[in-house]
Amino acid sequence: MSIPLTVNGEAAEVPPGSTVRDLVAARLGHPVGEDGRSLDGRSLGVAVALDDAVIPRSLWSTTPLAADARCEFVTAVQGG
Repeated sequence: MSIPLTVNGEAAEVPPGSTVRDLVAARLGHPVGEDGRSLDGRSLGVAVALDDAVIPRSLWSTTPLAADARCEFVTAVQGG
């Protein structure tokens, strides 16, 4: 059984008990620590909004994903 949600406008599913941190790690392919920072030293370069509220990195590991949640990944783009 999985939890249905929307990520950047597309249908997705996550295992029960998943958190924002779990989703970020899975989507970016980087291990993410409890503090929301990459464990391998790379910059994640992403902010996450869940149901229109930006979730601070410090809360990623404790913010659960609920059925039908809307999650948006926002990345910084350099240049102009």
